[in-house]
Amino acid sequence: MALKPTIYKFNISLSDINRHYYDTLNLTVAQHPSENPERMMARVLAYCLNAQESLAFTKGLSEPDVPDIWLRTLDDQIALWIDVGEPAVERIKKATRLAQTVKVYSFNAKSDVWWEQSKGKFALLPVSVFRFDANAIDKLAGLVQRTMTLSVTITGDSAYVATDAGECEVEWSPLQTV
Repeated sequence: MALKPTIYKFNISLSDINRHYYDTLNLTVAQHPSENPERMMARVLAYCLNAQESLAFTKGLSEPDVPDIWLRTLDDQIALWIDVGEPAVERIKKATRLAQTVKVYSFNAKSDVWWEQSKGKFALLPVSVFRFDANAIDKLAGLVQRTMTLSVTITGDSAYVATDAGECEVEWSPLQTV
C-alpha cells in the first residue's frame, strides 16, 4: 500500500512590503511522503513571496512534469513556474519553453555546490534563482504543526515569520534574476 501525504493547514497573514501586497491566505498543503518539513516550508515561503490570485500548489513530487507551484492564465497557459530545490538544468530549460516566467528557490546546505555546478548553464536561461538561508529554513521547519496560524512579513530580502510556536527570520540571496 502506498504511503499517503500528510496534510497541513496554514492560515497566513501576509504583508509583502516589497510589492505592497497584503492578504490572508488559507493554504492546505500536502506533504509528499518523500518530502521533508524543510522542503515543504520552503514551498510555503516561495508561495508567500509570489502570492497572487490563482497561484496554486501542484501535485509536485507526485507528478515530475509539473512545477511545485504555478500560475495558470484563463486560457490555461502557464504564466509562472516555481520549482523548489535544486532542479536539473534540463528541467528548467523545458520550463522556460512552457512558462512565461520561471523561478527557482533552493533551500538546503548543498545549494552552494549545486549552484557552482549549474550557474554557467542557468546563465543562458531566462530564469530567476534564489537561495534561502538553509539554517533559517531548518528553524522554520522546526516550528511546523499540522494546523498553524502564521504572520509573514516580507521586506527586502527577508521574511519574518511569527507563529504561536515561535518565530524566525528567513533571508535569501538572489543568485540570478531576469
